[in-house]
Amino acid sequence: QFQLVESGGGVVQPGGSLRLSCDISGFTRGYYAIGWFRQAPGKEREGVACISKSGNTIAYADSVKGRFTISKTKNTVDLQMNSLKPEDTAVYYCASDSAVLDETILRTYGLQQQYYDYWGQGTQVTVSS
Repeated sequence: QFQLVESGGGVVQPGGSLRLSCDISGFTRGYYAIGWFRQAPGKEREGVACISKSGNTIAYADSVKGRFTISKTKNTVDLQMNSLKPEDTAVYYCASDSAVLDETILRTYGLQQQYYDYWGQGTQVTVSS
């Protein structure tokens, strides 16, 4: 039994930075990858970034490449968000996959929410002047 818990959300001006953290300490379920997803009002949930359990394989959505960086420690999966835009405003969720997304296919399928089965409660990110 383990709950993924996101933290670090808040309000920031356009061009600013924010760092989100997903606590995975003590996680005992089998999994291959951790992903960050977001959902803006009235829009579908979309994949932002994902990282393999080893930390060796990473994938990003085109919309955040060059601005966001995902990283993994023993206890957390972090998302550093720079050069934030108003369109980045959303609730951000971390999730674990269902032990399917091995490193050979993570870059192809890792941003699709159908492969994730355990979700945190989300943290709000608001980018506004």
